[in-house]
Amino acid sequence: MEQLNLTVSPRFNLLGLSTDPQLKVIYFLIFLIMYLMTILGNLLLITVVRINPALHSPMYFFLTNLAIIDICFSSSVVPVLLRNTLSKDKSISFLGCATQMYVSLTLGATECLLLAIMAYDRFAAICRPLHYNTIMNKTLCFYLAVGSLSAGLIDSLLQVSFTFQLSFCNCLNINNYFCEVPAFIRMSCGDTFVNDLSLYITGGFILVCAFFLTLISYAHIISSILKITSSQGRQKSFSTCASHLTVVSLYYGTLMFMYLRPHSKKNCHYATETDKILPILYTAVTPMLNPFIYSVRNKDVKSTLINLLKSKQSYKN
Repeated sequence: MEQLNLTVSPRFNLLGLSTDPQLKVIYFLIFLIMYLMTILGNLLLITVVRINPALHSPMYFFLTNLAIIDICFSSSVVPVLLRNTLSKDKSISFLGCATQMYVSLTLGATECLLLAIMAYDRFAAICRPLHYNTIMNKTLCFYLAVGSLSAGLIDSLLQVSFTFQLSFCNCLNINNYFCEVPAFIRMSCGDTFVNDLSLYITGGFILVCAFFLTLISYAHIISSILKITSSQGRQKSFSTCASHLTVVSLYYGTLMFMYLRPHSKKNCHYATETDKILPILYTAVTPMLNPFIYSVRNKDVKSTLINLLKSKQSYKN
């Protein structure tokens, strides 16, 4: 069978989530609403942090970084999905596919590390309050943010380089709604041992380590919460931790399932419903939920929003 190398392939076809016309309209509306909520929620968080000097702390520095990452991460995937859902032309260029893969991988890996850093920041604030300002100083925060982005950039460069060296058997149809490494591994007709190995090594380092560091941080936080004498204070703290851990587990869990499980090759068009639905959780759902889970419930953010709305109302009057 003739092999096709990606370097000479002009365009790919993203098959999307469904071929049913009615489902396409429903998917379009759902993803459009989720995308608008993602953009508005994260932009609102960034605005609130900038206008309130009381929020210029390490926690909100990392939350602002997370908001920017979520906007860019979702924007690298969802607009293409929206266009392809209603368009007859579902093709994407070689360069467009490589760019989308590189950007989404970079931001996804960076967010993994950033979530672990945020968990450590909360650990330092709750369990080491007297030394918090010394531990989480501005220099360390800057290097942690830059380091997480650098690790994401390097990881993505490796993965995209290995992926676009694969050969295919006259197959240009990607049975997914965006260009993702596991889908390309399933499509390949050649040896994917190096690709699988690189995914397991980098995924194990970034995903698994970040996830366990997050769990360890929250284990210490919960241990400190149990020492709180006020039952109301314990309940509120547990509620906050539970919501954080739910979103974090959703993000890490789906990524580990997609990237660290064996990528068996069936055929060019093969993909289970799970392979197409699970990525929705980390490309669209968690970027939408993050600003609400991590910040809107915070009293400082609430008071800033209320003051902002009051000032706008008084300006109109």
